[in-house]
Amino acid sequence: MADQATPASGPDSVSPMRLTGPSLAGTYLLLCLVPLLLALSRNVARPDIWERAAAAFGMIALVAMAIQFVTSGRFQAVSGQLGIDKIMAFHKIAAWWVLIAVILHPLAYVLPTWLDDPALGVERLAAYLTLPHYRSGVVALAALMTLVVSAILRDRLPWRYELWRASHVLLGITATGSGMHHAITTGRFSAMGPVHAFWWMTGLVVVGVLAVLYGWRWISLHRQPWRLASVTRLADRMWELDIQPGKDSRALSYDAGQFVWMTEGARRFPLFDHPFSIADSPVRPGLSLIVKEAGDFTDRIGDLAPGTAIGIDGPYGEFTLVRHHGDAVLLLAGGVGIAPIMGLLRDLKARRDPRPIRLAYAAGKPANFACLPEISAAKEVLDLRVMLVSEEDAEGWEGLVGRLTHDRLRDLLTGLDPDRTTALICGPGAMVTAVSDALLDLGLPVRKIIYERFDYAEGASRQDRRRALNFLAIGLGLIGLIAGFAMLA
Repeated sequence: MADQATPASGPDSVSPMRLTGPSLAGTYLLLCLVPLLLALSRNVARPDIWERAAAAFGMIALVAMAIQFVTSGRFQAVSGQLGIDKIMAFHKIAAWWVLIAVILHPLAYVLPTWLDDPALGVERLAAYLTLPHYRSGVVALAALMTLVVSAILRDRLPWRYELWRASHVLLGITATGSGMHHAITTGRFSAMGPVHAFWWMTGLVVVGVLAVLYGWRWISLHRQPWRLASVTRLADRMWELDIQPGKDSRALSYDAGQFVWMTEGARRFPLFDHPFSIADSPVRPGLSLIVKEAGDFTDRIGDLAPGTAIGIDGPYGEFTLVRHHGDAVLLLAGGVGIAPIMGLLRDLKARRDPRPIRLAYAAGKPANFACLPEISAAKEVLDLRVMLVSEEDAEGWEGLVGRLTHDRLRDLLTGLDPDRTTALICGPGAMVTAVSDALLDLGLPVRKIIYERFDYAEGASRQDRRRALNFLAIGLGLIGLIAGFAMLA
């Protein structure tokens, strides 16, 4: 199969059925609409418009809170098709929507009173926050606020990553469970009837999701363990892991460029796993992962002993040429972003892909480059041109010094039609943002620029801003649902 002379992707490639971004957005709004429609069927004393808005804030917040468990990057129907970048960006912004709605829920109830008599309005709000009857709602608000703040401060908290993840899950469960208790015991529309049943059904769905995430997957990680065949040092603080299926494990069907969640040894539990790109071609048995020492878990990656049991969950992601077609391929890697790029390159080589391929690889210093002999050898099989760029110079370094500038990217694109070239970028946030915007300037269509990055601390690309506008449209849709319910109920 390695000698097969067919491209890794092309017009005839068959992609699995998948939910598109617009269909997922429509599904999200529809799910948030369900309790409002059910509430309209309830025959209750007609509240004023602000009380109806307050109820809508609470019901939509509760549904969106439950959906957060699904937009955690672990379900193929969602993250497996849209990519982890988009899913996690939505997960983060949706958390803000939920928090704002939960805060506005009691405020909308007391606003008319406060407008008539500010002191009485403050007294009424204090009652909502202190009376035992509303305590579960206050617990939900406190848990949600703690969850969002701890997520914002994650990199500054003196916690191990696994401890932060555990607290994130527990706070999410607390917020959702307390919110449902509050809705069922105090909600004007939720005390009885179809809305009441809907909350119980939603709670059961959340329990089912948690059972899959932390029950079934824990069992799968132990029933079908993989084995670490070898650990090889590739560069300064960078290692390659060769992982092979165990005797009871099935081979993993994946596309080059995707990623898996990996954990090892006795720590094969979903809270302890970490995402790593597959640096391999599906034509080779097993998996190769390229990992850089950069945290609590990865700092000891080079010490793992051959034979160690490995848990693999995946594959995930859309960073593939199977999903994104082009007559030419532009691969751009920064630092350990070389991992999925090597997976793509190895697959292109294994399939003897005839298309023109251009590779730019940037690193902080020459000692940080990995796989250079293998990249050079790929030129014998592929129509491949390589550009190496080091931020720092060093004795004996023959590549470029500096960064991937517009001029260097323009040079790399020489002879290629930008409109028919697919670019895949992986690396630190600042590099991805700059390179993505530069490629747009050089004529590549936005649909042809695909990226994955490690952080969001260095600003947003034009693609990110466009995506934010799409998310804003969903937020406006939620506001429309609340306004409509307030007018009709």
